[in-house]
Order: sequence, then structure tokens, then C-alpha cells
Amino acid sequence: MQPAAALAVPDVWRVQDLAPEACALPSGHGALDRQLPGGGWPVGSLVELIEARPQAPVWQLVLPALARLTRDQPGPIALVGAPHPPFGPALAAQGLPADRLLWIRTDAAAARLWAAEQALRCADVLGLLAWLPQVRAQDLRRLHLAARRHRKLLFVLRGLDAQRQASPAPLRLLLEGVDELQLRIVKRKGPPLDEPIGLPAMPARLQALLASRRRGAPDAPTPQPEHRRSHVLDRLVTVP
Repeated sequence: MQPAAALAVPDVWRVQDLAPEACALPSGHGALDRQLPGGGWPVGSLVELIEARPQAPVWQLVLPALARLTRDQPGPIALVGAPHPPFGPALAAQGLPADRLLWIRTDAAAARLWAAEQALRCADVLGLLAWLPQVRAQDLRRLHLAARRHRKLLFVLRGLDAQRQASPAPLRLLLEGVDELQLRIVKRKGPPLDEPIGLPAMPARLQALLASRRRGAPDAPTPQPEHRRSHVLDRLVTVP
């Protein structure tokens, strides 16, 4: 096959180039987009996020794209198996209203996989974040094909052990770092990338606030405790 003819065949690209993507959503991080095939998160494809430690700042990574997606289209973002409920006010402050999140709670691995697949098939759902620590490669393939068939944005989050396992995901990222989020592209449609990509681990507004406090900004006065009991709090605490 001649080189020019090879470039005209879908899903075929030169090894030194990043592959084209039929549909990509900008991640909101310029340094990352420059290293992603298509210049953003692939829509209709499995993106695997491998967390080097629990509580990695995943939201800071995916939130700009999710905020843009919900701003442009109606419908929810589904969360399956999230370890903690999302903090609505913080997400809303960065453009993702809490009422656009559909939180599906389940602990069983089979139930998580079923819920994730059903969410991808739902016409109203715009995208899916699924925490699947025990998923098998063949199940990931099913989710990848479902995302492709229904043109959905799909992120699957797994632990560090997944890095040593085979995966059908065309794009795999390893999330490291604490004060700064270090992204290592483990797999992509293109040449390997040896150097990590550094991104802020928290929003710019929060960074500025913490920096001002570290510089010795005067602390706000400590409010005096109130002796009046809150009956609303009492009712919330006693709910079984």
C-alpha cells in the first residue's frame, strides 16, 4: 500500500503522528490537548484513568470538558460507583451544576458494570464516569463498543494495579502527584510520550486563596459558638 493511500484509510496513521479523531471534546487543559489525538477527549471511545493513589484530583482533570458539554447540550452526566458524593457547590462554581449529575450508587462489581452499560445506552445521558476497580478486559471492551455505538463521552477509573493489565482503551492516562497533577499518557494513538504533563491539582481561585493565607494574610475572626441548638441538624443526624 502506498503511503498516500494508507493515510486515506480510516484508523490508519503514521507512527510519528497523532491519529485523527472523528469527534473530540477539548479537555480545557491546553498542554494536555496538544498531546491527545484529535486535540481533546475522544467522544465515542473509552478513556481509562488510572489513579496512582486514592482521592486523585480526577474532577479537576475532567470538569472543564464536562462543564462545556452540559452547557452546550441538555442531559445529565452519570456517575457510577463514585467513592464519595460530589461536592455540588464546588462543581457549580466551575460551571457544572449539581442538578446535571446522575449519581448511581452500587458496590457490587456486576451491578456497576450493568449500570454503566445502561447509562451509555440512555439517549439523555451525555457522558459517564465509572469507577470500576474489578472490571475485566472483555467488559471494558463492551463499554468501549457501547460508547462508540451511542457516541458518548466515557471515563473509566481504576486503581494502580490496572497499569500492568491489558486494556482495549485507545487512551490510558496515569494520574500522579499531590500539589500538582502529573499525567502520564500510558497509551494513545500515536508515538509514546516519555515526559509527564503537569496540571494544577486545584482550581485557580482556590490556589490564590491558599497562597494568600500562606503569605500571612490576617485570618478572619473566629465566630463565637452559638448556644442555640439546631433542630434541623438534629433531624439530619438521627436519620438511619
